Amino acid sequence: MGMLDFCKAGGYPVYVLCILLITYLLNQLDRYILAIVILPLAQEIHFGDKSCLPNETRQPGPLQCNNASGDKHCYSLLNANGTPYCKWDYNGNGWEYQIMAGPIFILIYTFMGIFIGFLADAANRKNLLAVSLFFWSLMTFLMGFAQEYWHLALLRFGQGIGEAGCTPFAASLIADYFPEAARGSAMGFYNWGIYTGYSLSFAVGNYITRANIMGLGWRWTFFICGIPGFLVSLVVLITVKEPQRTQGTGERAHNVNTPSSLSLSQRLSQILQPFLSPSLLLLCLAGSIRNAGGYVWAYNAQIYFSQYFPGEDVGCWLSWIPLVGGSFGVLFGGFISDRVVKKRGLPARVWVLVISQIVAAPFLVGVLWLSPPYAFLLLIPANIIGEMWVGVTLAIVVELVPPVIRTSAVAFYLFIITNIGGNMPLLVPPLTSLYGLRTALLILFPGMYVAGSLLFLLTLCVARRDQRKITSAETEPLLPESDEVSQEEHHKRT
Repeated sequence: MGMLDFCKAGGYPVYVLCILLITYLLNQLDRYILAIVILPLAQEIHFGDKSCLPNETRQPGPLQCNNASGDKHCYSLLNANGTPYCKWDYNGNGWEYQIMAGPIFILIYTFMGIFIGFLADAANRKNLLAVSLFFWSLMTFLMGFAQEYWHLALLRFGQGIGEAGCTPFAASLIADYFPEAARGSAMGFYNWGIYTGYSLSFAVGNYITRANIMGLGWRWTFFICGIPGFLVSLVVLITVKEPQRTQGTGERAHNVNTPSSLSLSQRLSQILQPFLSPSLLLLCLAGSIRNAGGYVWAYNAQIYFSQYFPGEDVGCWLSWIPLVGGSFGVLFGGFISDRVVKKRGLPARVWVLVISQIVAAPFLVGVLWLSPPYAFLLLIPANIIGEMWVGVTLAIVVELVPPVIRTSAVAFYLFIITNIGGNMPLLVPPLTSLYGLRTALLILFPGMYVAGSLLFLLTLCVARRDQRKITSAETEPLLPESDEVSQEEHHKRT
């Protein structure tokens, strides 16, 4: 039983897992806080699209401001006092925002992830994790001082550099601290950080901005998000031990070449070779499409509710719904896949992915079709079911690659799904201009869940065969031994 093995791992591994969870929480909080404060931020720094928005200093009128098609129409809407109750201002959306949320962050995040993967398979992972945490926290803190769009873009780029080191290091440490039977549950627990951090971003972004501390409004959200990372990085550096790297099942991988003994070209070949298998190719494609839906919603949820339901307290709902729903989802996904994997093998994990995504999609349609509070309430089952995929996919990746390249393989997998999925929000502006924001999100949010489920189903057809290849390959060297080493082994046998 995955949960039982998880508990049997011991007190210190569980402590390390908790520290990794907090680190990932800060990673997600710092990443998504931009999306929550984008409206006041864009209005102060002046970038992005403009639209008709409610003027909060005026008495509301009978019509919604977002029905206005231009600035003249916007200011022609009058309340009972005969004064305009709308304003034509920056709405936080548009190409500048989507580029800063997506490509500026994603491209460096993913390319650095590959480089970090090389380092992690041969260097001290917990030290590099502490440095990464400190650096991205510093970038987040400095964003509170930004005065121009290019200031934000440059610091967002720096955030990507630092945050790239989080999951590759953490996933590799978890793989060495926990046995295979508990790995899915451990990864599910670690991925609570996604939803804890994301939910906390709504609380901090909405309420700290509204508190207007020292008249600085949204700027204090970046200060508050950045400071904890400085402290946690010291905790990681001082209290987390670098574990001995596992060698796979038993001692079967003792002949596998270590990263330090290989040239760069050999190292690249060693990492890329498993990803040429049909199962990993399809898993990466499916994960990319599913990840796209998550990114689209994460960076546009606040904008969507602010535009269609301007008086709604978004922070009151989204500060806890992703936490509760998503956290239970990834934990249950890991637990269920660990429970059935002993009976049915690796394909059981893939079945969890297929079923969870197709079942979650109708709830997401309801989220975008209904008004609050029903829209918010439907997010609970959608997150519980739909977010099972996160830890399960990482567990599948580490089981489909040789143990010696786990960190690099996780980094490469994240490189693929983040580059494709993380840049998908760029489709929001053109689809919004054609069909409106709600229809654009229907296509790119629940639509991506359905497409991802179908691709996970294709992955299922070939996963079992590729896992057998990996299991047999663990007993053999990935690269031919030199003649000198072969002769030495011959003398030992004789």
